[in-house]
Amino acid sequence: MSLIKEFRFISKVEIERIANQIIEEMSQTRNYYPKFPLDASRVAEFLGLDLVWDFIPPDAEGEIAARILPVQRLIEINENLTQWGLGLTESTIAHEIGHWVLHINHQEIASYKEQKIVCHNQQHLKGREWQAQYFASCLLMPKKELKRVSKGKNIYKWSDLYAIAAELGVTISNLVHRLQDLGWLELNSDSRKILPVN
Repeated sequence: MSLIKEFRFISKVEIERIANQIIEEMSQTRNYYPKFPLDASRVAEFLGLDLVWDFIPPDAEGEIAARILPVQRLIEINENLTQWGLGLTESTIAHEIGHWVLHINHQEIASYKEQKIVCHNQQHLKGREWQAQYFASCLLMPKKELKRVSKGKNIYKWSDLYAIAAELGVTISNLVHRLQDLGWLELNSDSRKILPVN
């Protein structure tokens, strides 16, 4: 067997269930009770993963936001990440946690010396990268928490969306994608006008 699982389709429903299960398990542990905005580094710690900030040089595909080294149970975050925008740190850590829970054969870790999953700073995500990013959105913005922070706000108004994103500690882009995935709103890509879902 391989350290990295063979790629398989994982539905949005299953990914969200896994993220919610981790939040539920944390809520059963006094020292890790989840509070929002969610500190993704505490989720990593809960799962037995260490985090380090280090300079990660770009490779042939471009800038590297982070990477996970499963054998060392280590997430490396590029120290240049803060230059790429606010809210990106939590999303990046949660993304790497997504790789840990969705793509790593935990039973095989002892058999390997070293292998890593490298995550580039790219907008178009495919396969495993998409799955890890969707997991990050579900972890940082569970439906229950989105309902709570949206109460009394107009999700069709940019200023309210920015307030919700700030309250959840995520980027506006991540929030809008999550709300679109949930079917709560639509975004006209040409005009950037927010539309209710019919």
